[in-house]
Amino acid sequence: MTRVSPFAIAGALAVCALSSIAPAAHADSQKNKNNWRNGAIAGAAVGAYGLTHHNNTLGVIGVAGAAYSAKKYEDERKSQSRASRARARYHRAHRRTHRAR
Repeated sequence: MTRVSPFAIAGALAVCALSSIAPAAHADSQKNKNNWRNGAIAGAAVGAYGLTHHNNTLGVIGVAGAAYSAKKYEDERKSQSRASRARARYHRAHRRTHRAR
């Protein structure tokens, strides 16, 4: 039976905490995007640690957390891009109607 190090437990708890806290912080899209990116990096680190130390459970949890955070990061990035395009369309339309007067 292998013994799990305190570092591995702390890393797994950090990934879980980051995954649960990050969605609650709706203050800023860029901040959310950065939190998801950092969560993906932390999850990958925990997964790599687990896999290199032959702890399959920690490895799978870390890799799954990294994949989930990477997906949410990509969703946030696309959402931010859509919002930017919508703002640009609004301002272009407003500029055209303003000049027509």
